[in-house]
Amino acid sequence: MTHVRTVPRVLTCYCEGHCPGNVQNGTCETRPGGSCFVSVEAVLDEETKQLVPEWSHGCMSPEQGGGLLQCKVGQVSPQLHGKSIVCCDNEDLCNQDLKPNYSPRTTTTPEPPLVNTNTMPLFALVISVAFCLGLLVLVLGAIYCMYRRREKRKPAYLMNSLYNTTNGHMPIADLVEQTSGSGSGLPLLVQRTIAKQIQMVHSVGKGRYGEVWLAKWRDEKVAVKIFFTTEEASWFRETEIYQTVLMRNENILGFIAADIKGTGSWTQMLLITDYHELGSLHDYLQKRVLNPHMLKTLAFSLASGVAHLHTEIFGTPGKPSIAHRDIKSKNILVKRNGQCAIADFGLAVKYTSELDEIQIAPNSRVGTRRYMAPEVLSETLDLKVFEGFKMADMYSVGLVFWEMARRCITTVRGAKNTTTCEDYALPYQDVVPSDPSFEDMYAVVCVKGVRPPIPQRWQDEDILVVLSKIMQECWHPSPAVRLTALRVKKTLVKLETDCTIKIV
Repeated sequence: MTHVRTVPRVLTCYCEGHCPGNVQNGTCETRPGGSCFVSVEAVLDEETKQLVPEWSHGCMSPEQGGGLLQCKVGQVSPQLHGKSIVCCDNEDLCNQDLKPNYSPRTTTTPEPPLVNTNTMPLFALVISVAFCLGLLVLVLGAIYCMYRRREKRKPAYLMNSLYNTTNGHMPIADLVEQTSGSGSGLPLLVQRTIAKQIQMVHSVGKGRYGEVWLAKWRDEKVAVKIFFTTEEASWFRETEIYQTVLMRNENILGFIAADIKGTGSWTQMLLITDYHELGSLHDYLQKRVLNPHMLKTLAFSLASGVAHLHTEIFGTPGKPSIAHRDIKSKNILVKRNGQCAIADFGLAVKYTSELDEIQIAPNSRVGTRRYMAPEVLSETLDLKVFEGFKMADMYSVGLVFWEMARRCITTVRGAKNTTTCEDYALPYQDVVPSDPSFEDMYAVVCVKGVRPPIPQRWQDEDILVVLSKIMQECWHPSPAVRLTALRVKKTLVKLETDCTIKIV
């Protein structure tokens, strides 16, 4: 029996708005296995300040199953990136007559509650109570209507500030403050507008997920993380985590916007955040030594950021508990004020106690092996108990504290004007290869029980004494023994007034 190998088909598609060579309209050819698409999105007309539909036709690249995964995301949840997409691959020019659904969001001001005036009072007391209740309802209704009108005007106000080039523009920090106050970031339309106005400057680093660029929005520096096409799940998860209600915190990387851009030949998934010129903690520690105050600032801010992630906030709105799952010095940025900002949430998990449900992203990526807790390496971590994810984070925090502590100077005994510190090193650098396997880390961490060494000189400085006790508690083989992020934070706060702290 002869097997006939099917060659992926090359399609001719109708194109408009995404034609090669910036042609107004015509046709384009996909690469083998690609598909044709039609998209529609709401854009702001600068003259009328109204949302109008913008249609695009073109060719979709063959990555991710002919682009059909992106089409599925565009159909199921177009509100995530403000675009509705329909794809086809059954014949040439199949997208010429396709019409994706266009349903722009509309909001209406609810009518204030009507006060029932038909009640016939029987006594003067009843009349007084009814009058007071009615007046209270009217006042509350008026306040509610004023609030709704203000919220309704806010997106238009933000959009006007984006396009106002004559009287200056509102900085990004002020734009974020003008949002609803939920702490979940800017409105999606504002995010897309900012993303379209970004100007790339130069690349500042590459990773397994993609590449980070320094860019500018107006005169402000921002960081743009461009994900590889194969990392769509990471982009989707990180965007979702950053837009979690009450997520914003000074020790978590400031989120600005997320967007998907694409033409017939390429697709870009963008994540726009604050830019910190000092770079990652990993790079920072290689170039600089720390004094005790700098070390305390870095350690306390890292503990504060992790504590904010791990803490569930109850109320309306509330915040779920979040575990990072990939804490390491390369995923921590250093701000100008010497504090840490935690980044890279592509592997994060969320947990809400009311639902008792752990939301684990469908992502094939795993954490960094060098920083994996013993229970992760031995595959004994119970995925149904959220507390285990938090304790695995604290193991990684202990290793990062060790990296910081090595670079803190102390005075050499017997030489008052001479200081010393260790060279920068990654955890377990002396006992595993530069890119260790699971087996390498399992043998060292789980079988041999090895942990990073604590130099004798650390006993000569208060902050190093406290941190050495903290890190040893954090990397204990038993997760139940490890300190929580909140306990570490409170311990470092007490260091200001009491240097003889007992770690409990």
